[in-house]
Amino acid sequence: MASPAPPLKDAVGVLDRDPFVALLSKLIGESQRLQNDPPALVPQEDLVAQHVVDALRPVSTDTGGGPLVVRKVSYTDGRSNVIVEYPGTVPDRVVSFVGMHMDVVPANPSEWDFDPFSLTFEGDDKEKLRGRGTTDCLGHVALVTQLMRRLGEVKPPLKHSVIAVFIANEENSSVTGIGVDGLVKDGLLDKLKTGPLFWIDTADKQPCIGTGGMIPWHLKATGKLFHSGLAHKAINSMELNMDALKEIQTRFYNDFPAHEKEKLYKFATPSTMKPTKWSYPGGGLNQIPGECTISGDIRLTPFYSTSFVVQKLKEYVDDINAGLETKLPTRGPVSKYVLPDENLRGRLEISFDGDVMNGVACNLESRGFQALWKATEEIVGYVEPYSITGSLPLIRELQMKDLMFKLLDMAY
Repeated sequence: MASPAPPLKDAVGVLDRDPFVALLSKLIGESQRLQNDPPALVPQEDLVAQHVVDALRPVSTDTGGGPLVVRKVSYTDGRSNVIVEYPGTVPDRVVSFVGMHMDVVPANPSEWDFDPFSLTFEGDDKEKLRGRGTTDCLGHVALVTQLMRRLGEVKPPLKHSVIAVFIANEENSSVTGIGVDGLVKDGLLDKLKTGPLFWIDTADKQPCIGTGGMIPWHLKATGKLFHSGLAHKAINSMELNMDALKEIQTRFYNDFPAHEKEKLYKFATPSTMKPTKWSYPGGGLNQIPGECTISGDIRLTPFYSTSFVVQKLKEYVDDINAGLETKLPTRGPVSKYVLPDENLRGRLEISFDGDVMNGVACNLESRGFQALWKATEEIVGYVEPYSITGSLPLIRELQMKDLMFKLLDMAY
């Protein structure tokens, strides 16, 4: 009778530090050309993709000596994605790691105490690594690459296929269709739908289990421009906008209060509506402006629908416009939002940018999450999942394209 197979963690063993650091050093050495802020900075993710492919080549099917199936996918020159598969023995059983992105946010070397574009160490023990992309996300790229290489070397008999997807273009949404969104559109990730999907892109050693939706909004107020010495003849668009925004925020917080599930998911904040920008056409200090716009965003926990919130905001504005005389306070004895003698009324308009997105709440009952909990507890010693109302649009892309994606957002 054959002996039982050893546990997977014993079979795979501990990942070696030296190959990880060596690979990460190569990746961060490319980071100056990985900065993503077009049109000035267009990343060349193919530089990282090639390092990943080179690291896996000895255990890939390309050489005939290993089990890993490695595929580069590019939708534009110099910007590759990489899909790596360690085949399992049972069809349609999959565990996947997705989201390790090969671009980075820009770094200004003059603002750093060390060279951001090379890997350095802090302290004599060299335990702390420094450089652009160490935690977001080149460190993740190097780690998962080493994991896949180790699987290729040890060749453990797994029922589940293990698939890693290294992606381009995570740090900027002005260009689309060349990263995970392109892979989803072309059906290249369909195989992942049958098993848990871990999104690897959070610089923490605890699981991130929820993210927020985001609604960018613009509230424009139109009044009547006039000299400030004759304020009774003006409709002050700034005052109108400030008072209207306060009323809209009050209604928003009444209609979308803290949700009972936010405590379970440990969201740092409930849903919020905050102004972040103010603009107006300009003018002298003695001119009461005739129009102005306040812009901002709503951060929405995933237990509310963004489309319903947008509908409610439009209703708020329509209601205020219909009742300017009674719905809003005024400021001082001659502040007015309606001038009956001139048949003039102030007016509010609200608009929304096209990139409205819902939030994500991971399935806390899934086998994948339970395994993640157990592993975190074993390695870190405790488990404290958390959620934030920051948004990860690419994760939502996976969920919205096909609800069969069993998504987990993983941090480490």
